[in-house]
Amino acid sequence: MEINNSQDKIPTSKVARATRFFSAGAKVGGNYIRHYVKKAFDPTIEKSELDKANAEDIYKALSELKGSALKMAQMLAMDRNILPTEYIQEFQKAQYKAPPLSGPLIVQTFQRTIGKSPHELFDSFDEKAVNAASIGQVHQATKNGKKLAVKIQYPGVANSVVSDLKLVKPFALRLMNVKESEIKPYFDEIQSKLLEEADYCAEVKNSIFISEHCRHLPNLHFPVYYPEWSSDKVIVMDWVEGIPLVEFLKSEPPRELRNRIGQAMWDFYDYQMHHLRLIHADPHPGNFFITPDNKLGIIDFGCVKEVPEDFYHRYFALLDEENFYNPQAMARRLKEVEILNDQSSHEEIAFFTKTFQLMLGYLKKPFESTTFDFGDDRYICEIMELGEKIGTSPEARKFSAARGSRHILYINRAYFGLFSILNQLKAEIKTTNSYTKK
Repeated sequence: MEINNSQDKIPTSKVARATRFFSAGAKVGGNYIRHYVKKAFDPTIEKSELDKANAEDIYKALSELKGSALKMAQMLAMDRNILPTEYIQEFQKAQYKAPPLSGPLIVQTFQRTIGKSPHELFDSFDEKAVNAASIGQVHQATKNGKKLAVKIQYPGVANSVVSDLKLVKPFALRLMNVKESEIKPYFDEIQSKLLEEADYCAEVKNSIFISEHCRHLPNLHFPVYYPEWSSDKVIVMDWVEGIPLVEFLKSEPPRELRNRIGQAMWDFYDYQMHHLRLIHADPHPGNFFITPDNKLGIIDFGCVKEVPEDFYHRYFALLDEENFYNPQAMARRLKEVEILNDQSSHEEIAFFTKTFQLMLGYLKKPFESTTFDFGDDRYICEIMELGEKIGTSPEARKFSAARGSRHILYINRAYFGLFSILNQLKAEIKTTNSYTKK
């Protein structure tokens, strides 16, 4: 998939990035003015028109900034509860087709970190990117007869994580209607993960570890990685032949094949969580391919969440029947994962106990039978409706919903991201009650 409209430069200083971010904010303000002037003359104009204009302007700015700013858009696109549809559709571009940097600029970036140009290291190197996302872009190369994928990080990404999050934080606070002190543990967790994603040496290590431990699972394909040609800003691995999951979904594949791919994805996540105690925490379609022999190709292990052993048991204890159906036991378990504490009022305890029984009930559903049909849209719709109902409830406004152990953030993101992809696949899955077996 060749990408055009490349960028010749990228803002890297704090001032330049802040200027670009705030100029997008000014455009959004102008969009509001134009919308309400037009609406004064034509009351039938829908707010979706405003949302679309704002989403396009914000995404354009974020795609030029790249790095953590664009990564946040990618994360928001995975949660269909938070933003209007127009934002989701626009921000989904960050998952697999952001505008790339130009060839000469990416060659300079490669040379600075490796010490030689890609044309010197490889037998051939295509300066046109075949894929571009939030943190880096991918080029095709060959070496000793091997077809390779070379992922090169955008300049300034690692150094801009902290400052980018400071720019994004006020927007997130308004969007979620919470206080900064309440969201701090989650932003700290996001910051630590983004810093890890900017360390390509750690990503290569994660990639090799997970692929070696999951290679035995059926219908999965992992590329071979080459640490000797990689660095903290460059990753070299085998080229994965196949089509992106996004394109696969558009091709209307037969149900049997959709079930096969969905089962491979379920088994992959199930094994990671319950056996490795870590999880590929970036489950969006841009990280998956369908190979010519109809296997699930998995790439991009930059965002991997390690699950502490004690937290693993506390988290899955919430789903045990003796806790789940007993409000007093559920309240005790919610304290263990920091949703409640010793200062929580009776009203808070009642609200969060009931809320998490409802929310966890949806997480629990796939485990309650030997098979589960993720193709039933009612399941995903009910999750979205519940999230909206909770988010707009008087209790949620009174008691901040931004609470709980920081470990919850990426675990929930992984599970509900997985469920969303399985829903898009319309896959029926053979599930296992793994958490009761450990």
